[in-house]
Amino acid sequence: MSRFDEPLGKALDPKTAKLLHAVLGLETVGDLLRHYPRRYAERGERTSLDALVVDEHVTVVGEVTRVMRKPMRNRGGTWLEVEVVDGDRNKIYLAFFGRGSHVAESRLKPGRRGMFAGKVGLFGARSNPRWQLAHPEFELFEESEATAEEFASAPVPIYPAGKDLTPWVIRRAVGVVLDTLGPLEDPLPAQLRARHRLIPLAEALEAVHRPKDFGDVTRAHKRLKFDEAFVLQAVLVQRRMAATAWPAKPRPRRGDGLLADFDARLPFSLTEGQLAVGEEIARDLASEHPMHRLLQGEVGAGKTVVALRAMLQVVDAGGQAALLAPTEVLAQQHHRSITAMLGDLAAGGMLGGTSVALLTGSMGAAARRSALLDVASGTAGIVVGTHALLQEHVQFAELGLVVVDEQHRFGVEQRDALREKVSGGRPHVLVMTATPIPRTVAMTVFGDLEVSTLSQLPSGRAPITTHVVPAAEKPHYLERTWQRVREEVALGRQAYIVCPRIGDVEGDEGDMSGAPPDDERRPPLAVLDVAAMLAEGPLEGLRLAVLHGKLPPEEKEAIMRAFSKGEVDVLVATTVIEVGVDVPNSSVMVIMDADRFGVSQLHQLRGRVGRGGLPGLCLLVTEFPEGTPARARLDAVAATLDGFELSRVDLEQRREGDVLGAAQSGKRSSLKLLQLLRDEEVIETARAEAAALLQADPELSSHPALRAEIERLLKDEKADYLEKA
Repeated sequence: MSRFDEPLGKALDPKTAKLLHAVLGLETVGDLLRHYPRRYAERGERTSLDALVVDEHVTVVGEVTRVMRKPMRNRGGTWLEVEVVDGDRNKIYLAFFGRGSHVAESRLKPGRRGMFAGKVGLFGARSNPRWQLAHPEFELFEESEATAEEFASAPVPIYPAGKDLTPWVIRRAVGVVLDTLGPLEDPLPAQLRARHRLIPLAEALEAVHRPKDFGDVTRAHKRLKFDEAFVLQAVLVQRRMAATAWPAKPRPRRGDGLLADFDARLPFSLTEGQLAVGEEIARDLASEHPMHRLLQGEVGAGKTVVALRAMLQVVDAGGQAALLAPTEVLAQQHHRSITAMLGDLAAGGMLGGTSVALLTGSMGAAARRSALLDVASGTAGIVVGTHALLQEHVQFAELGLVVVDEQHRFGVEQRDALREKVSGGRPHVLVMTATPIPRTVAMTVFGDLEVSTLSQLPSGRAPITTHVVPAAEKPHYLERTWQRVREEVALGRQAYIVCPRIGDVEGDEGDMSGAPPDDERRPPLAVLDVAAMLAEGPLEGLRLAVLHGKLPPEEKEAIMRAFSKGEVDVLVATTVIEVGVDVPNSSVMVIMDADRFGVSQLHQLRGRVGRGGLPGLCLLVTEFPEGTPARARLDAVAATLDGFELSRVDLEQRREGDVLGAAQSGKRSSLKLLQLLRDEEVIETARAEAAALLQADPELSSHPALRAEIERLLKDEKADYLEKA
């Protein structure tokens, strides 16, 4: 067993090992050594106090400037207040009570510097509140000769910590492990390290945890970032190599089948991008190995037509295609649009067509039995459904292609289950996303997929104008918003109004899948409340309908059908209308509490308007003033329609763990130092090196240390995400 895999209980005293596991989830020596410092303090440097957040557990580096005994207000005795300042002369106050105050008073003297850790709060008058740490843990740099010398000559690591676990406890534990680590086998080959001027792993770990200067930190980060990128890319390269070894039934294009008939009847011309991507997919489908392709593109770029042409190619070749959608509303919309696009080609066996089956979890028994029979017999060449398609009793006659729409909405086990419905091989897989992905993210998250991009919008798509409505600062702007909705309806057009949640419904679907609010103001606005307010107020007299995920399927279908037919003027909805809903007559969207949604989600939502040649208008309503992060996010959305630019903004504002699927795996991201956007060159270099090494040594028989690193990653549930995504 490698020393990296040794349990912390063997390397440290039981109390410290237990604390590290309880607070940070660290179990092994490797876990601890890869818990890197968040930042480093240096002599004369104090942590800035101007970015503190109430109730966060923080570590402050500063200097004691004043110590005061104060009487207790409501009972006898005194308490100790200690004033600490940082390098910008910002102040924070430490409060000690009881016996602890006397211990603190004996050690905390003006002029002493140290680290102070605890939960930060605000106290004092509302007009002039002051930051305070109550009974913080602290370590003074002058109290021990070793610490003073260390602080005088070297950066002091500040670790991510937590309640009951201070950064200096972590630092001491790391020191114990480093002192007893012994020789380490380096997972990176010596030639590779020399090519990229990377220091050995043991030296990097020593330098990142006990740097002599900031040059050590730079060299350590360069090496450890490369490790993260290299191991992750090696896993993805292995996945791609394994995928090419699986058999799949070729589904070559025919010149006289359904696809040819469909193309001949199209009332519009495909864009150059759609044709080019179609050729890529057609070649993949004709291969004896399964296609694994990601199709990404702007909202309205025509991904559905591209996917349908791929499905028809498979049906022409004797197979079936399944389209997996994340919600019933979207599945129903796909079923309607595909059936409409096919016309009489969707009339079963008539005219050489194929039937299109819909299968959702809440269908009636008779309709469900009929759909299951069509799927099992092969009568239905195209099957559209939700997660109901994944159930064991759903059997396909010959599943040849799986199209997954909005893949991030599905858990890895769900996505993988559909692949297992093919005997004697694997189906071809096409993953669609309307969330544009920066190239580096696509390369890292979907590294085992070929990536096709549709960036050209079809003709007939009108531009969308987006404005931020600062409802708190300028209430008359909100009044004007409702006037604009009435004006659009008066012109014969329709509107969406989107809210973050449903309302007083048991098991509220929690549609706030975007960015969290920047503070705890009031509960997010609800569909039911907003719809009632509008019907009795600014939109009185208009035909309003409500749509959310908790409605019965028949009711949702009826509401969407009525809206599509123009029988509803204004649809007040949650984000169930985020993707796939296509009503060309809708021209305006109002998003309430827009700050509670993420950048990409806002971009998705506004893509529901401007689809029928009518100019689109999107109004983002918020109470946040200019200068706040939430407002900056909304301003970024209003400033551009470029989804790829917005995706970079989105990634910069979110944890990379969210992007890499940590929320689905239940684990935090495995990335510690690597940042997907800032370290693009590192990722590209690591990918090329990993591909070359695995091409020469697929089993890594000559690189046992690298194989061990990959196995450590694969022990995490994260590996399932990488393997099955």
